[in-house]
Amino acid sequence: MTKPLIPAAAPIIGDAERRAVDAVLASGMIAQGPEVATFESEFADLIAKGTSCVAVNSGTSALHLGLLSAGIGAGDEVIVPSFTFAATANSVALAGATPVFADIDIDTFTLDPESVRQSITPLTKAIMVVHLYGLAGNIQELQAICDEHDLLLLEDAAQAHLAEYNGQQVGTFGTFGAFSLYPTKNMTSGEGGMVSSSDESLLRLVRVYRNQGMEKRYENEVIGFNYRMTDVHAAIGRAQLQQVEGWTNTRRDNAATLDAGLQGVVTPLVPEGRKHVYHQYTVRIADATADERDQVATALRDEHGIASGVYYPVPNHRLPSLQHFAVELELPVTEKAAAECLSLPVHPKLSAEDLDRVIAGVNEVVKAGA
Repeated sequence: MTKPLIPAAAPIIGDAERRAVDAVLASGMIAQGPEVATFESEFADLIAKGTSCVAVNSGTSALHLGLLSAGIGAGDEVIVPSFTFAATANSVALAGATPVFADIDIDTFTLDPESVRQSITPLTKAIMVVHLYGLAGNIQELQAICDEHDLLLLEDAAQAHLAEYNGQQVGTFGTFGAFSLYPTKNMTSGEGGMVSSSDESLLRLVRVYRNQGMEKRYENEVIGFNYRMTDVHAAIGRAQLQQVEGWTNTRRDNAATLDAGLQGVVTPLVPEGRKHVYHQYTVRIADATADERDQVATALRDEHGIASGVYYPVPNHRLPSLQHFAVELELPVTEKAAAECLSLPVHPKLSAEDLDRVIAGVNEVVKAGA
C-alpha cells in the first residue's frame, strides 16, 4: 500500500478564517477599509509595542514601498544576499537602485558580515538582511557596519514572523521591516504583506505610495501604485494572528524532534540569542552536489512518501533576470548552500507518526547514498 504523501508545506485555513471572510462579504465593504486598519494595529502589537505597520498586497510590495519610502533610488546600491528568493533583489531593482550581492554564513544561511564589508562602495546606501528560513540574521554585526559607514539597515522578514534576536523581534531593528503573508508562510492573509517601522514619516509615504500616490482622494502627491490590501485578506490575516504563536511553538517542537532524530545531515544551527521560527527546516547534505541532493529528494518522495523543497537551487546572482548586476561575481558559500540544502516538512499539521517517518526516511536514504 502506498503511503500518503507528507507535504512539504500545509497552509491552515479553518472555520475562523471562513467566518471572518463571510462577515466582510456581508458588510459590503470589500476593498481596503476597517479590517485592514485593525489588522495593521494588531500585527504591530504582535511584533512590538512602539512599532507601527502598513498592510499591502504582497511581501514584494512591502519591500518595494519600504525602499522607496526610505529614499532608495537611482544611483544607490543596496547590499543583499544572493541566497534568497528573487523578490529581495527584484525590489531593489524596481526601486531604481542596484542590488549588490554578498555571500552568506554557511551555518545560518544569512549575510556574512565580512562579505558585506567587502561589498561596500561609495554608492552603497543600505544593507538588507534577510532572516532566511525564519532565523534572524546577524543584526549586531550588520548594524555595527551600518553605523560605521552611515548606511541604512533594512530587514526582509518575509519568512520570519515572531523570530527574535537577543529578545527583540525581527522587523523592529532596521529603518523598516517587510513581512510576507503568502499562503505558505507561517501565517497568511491569503496574499499580502506588511511594512513595519518606528518611523511614522516613512510609513506615511508607504501609505501614499500604496494608494496611487495619494493620502487624500484626488490629491496625488507622487506617482504611486495600487498595492492596497483588501478587507477580505485582512480578515483572514486577523484570524491567523490569533493562532500564529501556537503554530510557531509547534514548529519549534517539530524542529527539536527532527534535530534529535536525524543522522547524516547537517541540521539547522541556532546561534545563542536567536529564536528560530522554522518557516523552513533546512538541512545540508554536506559536500553533496546539486544532483546528489536532488536524488535524495526524489528518493524521499518516491520511496517514503515525503515531500521536500529546495530553496534556492539557483542563486540570485546567476538568475537570467539579475546576473547583469553581478558579472563575474563569485560567491562560493552561496553556491555550496545552493547545492547542499534540502528543506524537510516541519509545519504544524505534522503528526508524531509523520515526524517519525521523515526521520526514518531521511536516515535511510542518506545512509544508502540515495
